[in-house]
Amino acid sequence: MMAAQDPWSVPIRLEDVPESGRQVELDADAAARAAVASQARVDAVERLFAVFDLTRRGRDKLHAAGRVRATIRQTCVVTLEPVVNEVDEEIDVTFGPTPAAVEARELDLAPASQDPPEPLRNGAIDLGALATEFLILGIDPYPRKAGVTFEPPQVADSGGTAFEALAALKKVNKVKE
Repeated sequence: MMAAQDPWSVPIRLEDVPESGRQVELDADAAARAAVASQARVDAVERLFAVFDLTRRGRDKLHAAGRVRATIRQTCVVTLEPVVNEVDEEIDVTFGPTPAAVEARELDLAPASQDPPEPLRNGAIDLGALATEFLILGIDPYPRKAGVTFEPPQVADSGGTAFEALAALKKVNKVKE
């Protein structure tokens, strides 16, 4: 999970989730969307919504499953024009006590192939931070407008080596001075 300066914070304590489970729907306000956009390094987050099904796993673990959906505005890496993308990421994370707390209490006999649970922070999880984390994972790092491809500039091939081409550029620069 993210650090204390989370732009969108919605903490839920373990004891606030009944044995029967709990569903939580989050809809980020304008201030939270602006802060998330800054952290995600996108132009804007126009819509940000998350839904979670929270279930207890034993007495000290919490399972969060759900989705984060967002509409984000980015800059096309080819045309530098705005482009709007949809993000839809599935979330499936189990939280539990810190490993030191588990070792102090009992020997963990879980199979080594399973990932250890994410740590609970002060007996709680932050659903806003979790949604933000998965949103950022789902953002296209190189957004392009539909149908746009990068065309490298055409360079006249002189048939020589790269060093000859550099020497020719050096001569051109000397003439301009």
